[in-house]
Amino acid sequence: MKIEKREELFARYLVDNNATIRQTACYFNISKSTVHNDISKKLSRSNIALFKQAQCVLEHNYAVKHLRGGKATALKYKKS
Repeated sequence: MKIEKREELFARYLVDNNATIRQTACYFNISKSTVHNDISKKLSRSNIALFKQAQCVLEHNYAVKHLRGGKATALKYKKS
């Protein structure tokens, strides 16, 4: 049985759940910077195929972050 490295666990969760770095960090109860560093630096050296999948998810999240922020702001003012 193969034991996955920490960065591989983070990337699998991110890819499987189409999650953000913040959601991944919350799930594993660690900091966002740890998740980001493990995926962007360590994973690129250990598992390039998984790294490319994770990068696709991260690029998509980066492309739509302004939309998520707009929705959050609209909900905030709608509630008050």
